[in-house]
Amino acid sequence: MNYNNKKFRTVLNSDNGETSPETIFQYRQKDNILTSDYQGGQIVKGHLIGMVDKEGNIDMRYHQVNDKGELMTGVCNSRPEILSNGKIRLHESWQWTSGDKSSGKSIIEEI
Repeated sequence: MNYNNKKFRTVLNSDNGETSPETIFQYRQKDNILTSDYQGGQIVKGHLIGMVDKEGNIDMRYHQVNDKGELMTGVCNSRPEILSNGKIRLHESWQWTSGDKSSGKSIIEEI
Protein backbone atom coordinates (compact mmCIF):
# COMPACT_ATOMS: atom_id res chain seq x y z
CA MET A 1 0.00 0.00 0.00
CA ASN A 2 1.26 3.46 -0.83
CA TYR A 3 0.03 6.54 1.03
CA ASN A 4 1.98 9.07 -1.04
CA ASN A 5 0.10 12.36 -1.69
CA LYS A 6 -3.03 11.18 0.13
CA LYS A 7 -4.90 13.50 2.50
CA PHE A 8 -6.73 12.29 5.60
CA ARG A 9 -9.19 13.83 8.05
CA THR A 10 -10.00 12.67 11.59
CA VAL A 11 -13.53 11.24 11.83
CA LEU A 12 -13.38 9.82 15.39
CA ASN A 13 -11.05 10.30 18.34
CA SER A 14 -10.88 9.50 22.05
CA ASP A 15 -11.69 12.40 24.38
CA ASN A 16 -8.02 12.70 25.42
CA GLY A 17 -6.87 13.18 21.80
CA GLU A 18 -6.23 16.52 20.13
CA THR A 19 -7.07 15.83 16.48
CA SER A 20 -10.58 16.59 15.18
CA PRO A 21 -12.46 16.77 11.85
CA GLU A 22 -10.67 20.11 11.29
CA THR A 23 -7.27 18.35 11.37
CA ILE A 24 -5.93 17.54 7.90
CA PHE A 25 -2.97 15.18 7.35
CA GLN A 26 -0.93 15.31 4.11
CA TYR A 27 0.88 11.97 3.75
CA ARG A 28 4.07 11.42 1.78
CA GLN A 29 5.70 8.05 1.28
CA LYS A 30 9.01 6.95 -0.26
CA ASP A 31 9.68 3.22 -0.16
CA ASN A 32 8.40 2.19 3.29
CA ILE A 33 9.05 5.54 5.01
CA LEU A 34 5.97 7.67 5.67
CA THR A 35 5.93 11.32 6.71
CA SER A 36 3.14 13.81 7.21
CA ASP A 37 2.54 17.43 8.06
CA TYR A 38 -0.78 18.15 9.73
CA GLN A 39 -2.72 20.99 11.31
CA GLY A 40 -6.20 22.22 12.09
CA GLY A 41 -8.54 22.38 15.07
CA GLN A 42 -6.46 22.27 18.27
CA ILE A 43 -3.28 21.46 16.28
CA VAL A 44 -1.25 24.51 15.26
CA LYS A 45 1.42 22.37 13.57
CA GLY A 46 2.29 18.68 13.65
CA HIS A 47 4.62 16.18 12.01
CA LEU A 48 4.83 12.42 11.98
CA ILE A 49 7.26 9.83 10.69
CA GLY A 50 6.59 6.14 10.37
CA MET A 51 7.34 2.85 8.69
CA VAL A 52 4.79 1.03 6.51
CA ASP A 53 4.79 -2.78 6.46
CA LYS A 54 3.74 -5.07 3.59
CA GLU A 55 0.07 -5.05 4.75
CA GLY A 56 -0.04 -1.25 4.92
CA ASN A 57 0.13 -1.06 8.72
CA ILE A 58 1.96 2.00 10.00
CA ASP A 59 4.22 2.25 13.06
CA MET A 60 4.71 5.97 13.68
CA ARG A 61 5.91 8.65 16.05
CA TYR A 62 4.39 12.13 16.13
CA HIS A 63 4.98 15.55 17.66
CA GLN A 64 2.73 18.57 17.56
CA VAL A 65 2.17 22.02 19.03
CA ASN A 66 -1.39 22.57 20.23
CA ASP A 67 -3.38 25.78 20.55
CA LYS A 68 -2.30 26.06 24.23
CA GLY A 69 1.33 26.34 23.08
CA GLU A 70 2.23 22.88 24.38
CA LEU A 71 4.61 20.53 22.57
CA MET A 72 3.01 17.06 22.63
CA THR A 73 4.57 13.76 21.51
CA GLY A 74 3.30 10.24 21.01
CA VAL A 75 3.37 6.86 19.30
CA CYS A 76 0.70 5.39 17.04
CA ASN A 77 -0.05 2.16 15.19
CA SER A 78 -2.47 2.37 12.26
CA ARG A 79 -4.27 -0.47 10.48
CA PRO A 80 -5.77 0.23 7.03
CA GLU A 81 -9.24 -0.66 5.79
CA ILE A 82 -10.25 -0.14 2.16
CA LEU A 83 -13.76 1.33 1.95
CA SER A 84 -16.32 0.44 -0.73
CA ASN A 85 -15.49 3.71 -2.55
CA GLY A 86 -11.80 2.72 -2.73
CA LYS A 87 -10.71 5.27 -0.12
CA ILE A 88 -8.56 4.30 2.87
CA ARG A 89 -9.73 4.34 6.49
CA LEU A 90 -7.03 4.05 9.17
CA HIS A 91 -7.85 2.53 12.57
CA GLU A 92 -5.36 3.99 15.02
CA SER A 93 -4.21 3.04 18.52
CA TRP A 94 -2.03 5.71 20.08
CA GLN A 95 -0.37 6.78 23.31
CA TRP A 96 1.01 10.09 24.47
CA THR A 97 4.70 10.02 25.42
CA SER A 98 4.28 13.47 27.00
CA GLY A 99 1.66 14.96 29.28
CA ASP A 100 -0.41 12.34 31.11
CA LYS A 101 0.90 9.50 28.89
CA SER A 102 -2.67 8.26 28.37
CA SER A 103 -3.73 6.20 25.35
CA GLY A 104 -6.63 6.29 22.95
CA LYS A 105 -8.07 5.27 19.60
CA SER A 106 -8.91 7.28 16.52
CA ILE A 107 -10.09 6.82 12.95
CA ILE A 108 -8.95 8.93 10.02
CA GLU A 109 -10.26 8.66 6.47
CA GLU A 110 -8.86 9.62 3.08
CA ILE A 111 -10.48 12.75 1.61
